[in-house]
Amino acid sequence: MRRRAFIEGIAALAAALWPLAARAQLSALPKVGFLRSSTLADVPDWVTAFRQGLKEAGFVEGQNVAIEFRTADNQPDRLPELVTDLIHQPVAVIVGNTESALAAKAATTTVPIVFATGSDPVRDGLVASLNRPGGNVTGVSFFSAVVGAKRLELLRQMVPKATIIAMLVNPNIPLTEAERRDVQTAAQAIGQQLVFVDVSNERDIETAFATSVQQGAGALLVGTGGFLNSKREQIVALADRYALPTSYSQREGVVSGGLMSYGANITDAYRQVGIYVASRALRCDPQIEAAPVSVHARLGRLFTSQLLDSQCREALHFAGTSLIYVRLIGLF
Repeated sequence: MRRRAFIEGIAALAAALWPLAARAQLSALPKVGFLRSSTLADVPDWVTAFRQGLKEAGFVEGQNVAIEFRTADNQPDRLPELVTDLIHQPVAVIVGNTESALAAKAATTTVPIVFATGSDPVRDGLVASLNRPGGNVTGVSFFSAVVGAKRLELLRQMVPKATIIAMLVNPNIPLTEAERRDVQTAAQAIGQQLVFVDVSNERDIETAFATSVQQGAGALLVGTGGFLNSKREQIVALADRYALPTSYSQREGVVSGGLMSYGANITDAYRQVGIYVASRALRCDPQIEAAPVSVHARLGRLFTSQLLDSQCREALHFAGTSLIYVRLIGLF
């Protein structure tokens, strides 16, 4: 009886200690801080792609690396606090979108920072140059903010009778200035009347649609950025209610029921970020060039009379790492 009781006692003690040992093992793993200014719920494919990139480079979450996720939930003033929390974990590297990476850069010069941005990292102050970034910041840029002119051209082909086109932009993010300038220059060159409507919170979105329609807009461009992407379902519903053909900067807008999107394959960009993090920050491979990686949009014409006259409900066009995704919904 004593022997059995002793064995049972040892078993109970082992069962009690196992979670502590498991937690200790996890805490010993190198940590990656994954920080976003918006939310994670709206970009599950990007998170999956990031994990895939880590895996391709030999790092699997829970086995030889841990990931600490933090989100500001579209409240940018929370970013400094979240960055401080990650630094105190401590993390080996911080991964973030433009706003998150800028907040991290302001907080530390020692923790490596890897960004994923749709704008120009030099102009935004993330790096000194693309060839020699300097400091502790590098990353992947897919330049989604500089393809606005092409998005305008494609939307005009879809809705040629739209004399006025409105564009929703978030004035509180760095990439908006370049995107606004790019689209405005393109519109002036072709004589297209353009109306910009600022949207910086959820309440602004419905007002923006009413304003666009009141000003005679016959089509709509949705600007880039985490906030607008996170509110894509609301925007899709309002576009349907106001019968306003709308173009999105990311394919998630079309997946949610929108008309069309044009831009870089951001999902693949996050896979590249995962590989970059594993190679530069976790493995510290000296053979990997530390300059930021650029993913440029290289897309040809998609919309032809044959396509528009077809019975296809959806059309995909790939060129390199870029993509057009369009849903034909009987507007013609």
